[in-house]
Amino acid sequence: MTKASKVNPHRGSNFDDFLKEEGIYSDVQARALKRALAEQLDEAMQSGKLSKVHMAQRMATSRSQLDRVLDPTNLSIQLDTLIKAASAVGRTVEIRLKRNTKRTRITAA
Repeated sequence: MTKASKVNPHRGSNFDDFLKEEGIYSDVQARALKRALAEQLDEAMQSGKLSKVHMAQRMATSRSQLDRVLDPTNLSIQLDTLIKAASAVGRTVEIRLKRNTKRTRITAA
């Protein structure tokens, strides 16, 4: 005997789909990624007992530049600066492109 799976009547659409419909998916994704990177760098600095001054010295940059790297709202960060920051706390940066799990539907209007 097989049971039919019940459909949840309260299940809504995917939040990513909502963000895409609103046209803000890329911005939200970028902000979330920057926040996560800033938090990881801050945690690595704290665990290594590394002050901002010493961190900036290790990166061979200014403290104000480091503040921009650690600012979760500042999305303007260059890849080489991010790599320097990670290296200064003994980490590496890994970036990869992922294939979308859902196919994008194109509908004619």
